[in-house]
Amino acid sequence: MLKKTGVPTENHIKGVFPSEDRLNKGSVAIIECYEKIPCNPCSDACKRNAIKGMEDITNTPVIDHELCNGCTMCISACPGLAIMVVDKTYSQDEMLFKIPYEFLPLPKEGDIVKGLNRKGEYITEAKVVKVMNLKIYDKTPIIQVSVNKKYIHEFRNIQVEDL
Repeated sequence: MLKKTGVPTENHIKGVFPSEDRLNKGSVAIIECYEKIPCNPCSDACKRNAIKGMEDITNTPVIDHELCNGCTMCISACPGLAIMVVDKTYSQDEMLFKIPYEFLPLPKEGDIVKGLNRKGEYITEAKVVKVMNLKIYDKTPIIQVSVNKKYIHEFRNIQVEDL
């Protein structure tokens, strides 16, 4: 499916997610990099060495979720927008997703935006909690959105426009 559509299967997605125990400990990065391509900025960006250095630059990244603290440094470093950070401890009913966002206009804190799945289809409303725009460092903006926990494996992006 991935090679034909560019959309990962449920098994692909669950294969890169941390354990439920780790998700319940706080913020952690999830790397959805499924293809072997020459790329390694995420491992260079990780100051905790949670993303292992690659023997071959075409290897897919391997992350030790126990070492990751969800700092987001890898999100902006990834040219493929393949990394997000999730925090399942955000509230009783909602998770916090920290995602790269390269579209304009940037949303504003408090905005209600469309939550999308990996196919780009609308699945739920999402509330913008924070916008991290480090344009002085020429980095990809990171948008933090709260989403109902039931969308943990479905949510992947947002669309900023009227619902």
